[in-house]
Amino acid sequence: MELVKIGIREFRERLAAYLLESDTPVAITRHGDTVGYFIPARRKRSATERAALKKAAAQLDAMLAAKGITEDELAAEFRRRRSRKHR
Repeated sequence: MELVKIGIREFRERLAAYLLESDTPVAITRHGDTVGYFIPARRKRSATERAALKKAAAQLDAMLAAKGITEDELAAEFRRRRSRKHR
């Protein structure tokens, strides 16, 4: 597996992409000196898995629309029930 070298600023700016999408180890540098390494622990999802997730998301959107519920309302209800459960 090939190692990619990037500056700390670029790593910070693109952190989400590296955490969620990268499958390549990264050497993080500052002024040309390596200050750390990022080694991805997640594997990339297959095209089949991505398609299944997109289909599930579309079905959820359709169910919410049919019931007249917004994503914000759903999230608020989830938080409310979760906080009640932890009491």
